[in-house]
Amino acid sequence: MDFPTFLNALTGFFVIIDPIGAALVFHSLIPEGEKKHRKTMAFKAIIISAVLLLVFGNYGEDLLHLLGININSLRIAGGLLLFYTAFNMITDDKEYDSPSQLKDISVFPMTIPLLAGPGALTLAILLFSNSTTTAENVSVIVAIGVVLLMTLIGMLTSTYLKKIIGRTGDEILQRFLGVILAALSIQFIYDGINNIAG
Repeated sequence: MDFPTFLNALTGFFVIIDPIGAALVFHSLIPEGEKKHRKTMAFKAIIISAVLLLVFGNYGEDLLHLLGININSLRIAGGLLLFYTAFNMITDDKEYDSPSQLKDISVFPMTIPLLAGPGALTLAILLFSNSTTTAENVSVIVAIGVVLLMTLIGMLTSTYLKKIIGRTGDEILQRFLGVILAALSIQFIYDGINNIAG
């Protein structure tokens, strides 16, 4: 395993997916006391997200070639998209609804757009396209697995997490991670422009 690649991927996915924030949103979408439904939705959302990130990350670049889109154009577009996501993380307020009935939230909004939204899918393509060795590929896969596992644990323990962190703690964390994501997005744009110009 390539540790720098793993660390880069881990940081990127952790910031975009935001396991703690996702767990708090997850908690707000399921009525209190519905432990079985909570567990089912958590596992379902994680499995769907993992499949989407791995499949799209590995084969998204081939799809782009079929459409005649250069990977460096995706780096720039992805960087802009990630910057938009970061901007929203820093400036927007999260909605906390009070659910009253059971719904299947595994695909929407948990998988898309929270866990495997445009930002995470773009990052997956960029990281896999930058991976030139098997060790680097494995590092990205492990990073995705680690972040999704953290998210799963967060969702399963979201009742306790909510009591510990609360809305204020979540908002502070969200804005701090948004700044890091903004820097990461500028790096993608810079790399894309450099590769096209070079």
